[in-house]
Amino acid sequence: MQLTITGKHIEVTDSLRAYVTEKVTRLDKHFDSIVSAHVVLDVAKNNHTAEASLNIAGGGKAIVASATEADLYAAIDMMTDKLDRQVIRHKEILKNHHRGL
Repeated sequence: MQLTITGKHIEVTDSLRAYVTEKVTRLDKHFDSIVSAHVVLDVAKNNHTAEASLNIAGGGKAIVASATEADLYAAIDMMTDKLDRQVIRHKEILKNHHRGL
């Protein structure tokens, strides 16, 4: 999986990059057809926002999630939890597609 991390109004440090990489690569254990991921971290006053877009192989489907928290690490955790649920749901839809016919 190709991972791109971008910061708006914030410098992406090595520790922040390592934390995001660890959390996003965790999604590969559920679904191995993730081609690329783009994560945008943004800071505006007391709101820290983490947004991510995953590109899925076979069909050009994109899974998008965002989270806003007072702490940037909490926002990253919430965003990856949302992505995790969406990836699992997408995998189940692919697996159960046309099974009832």
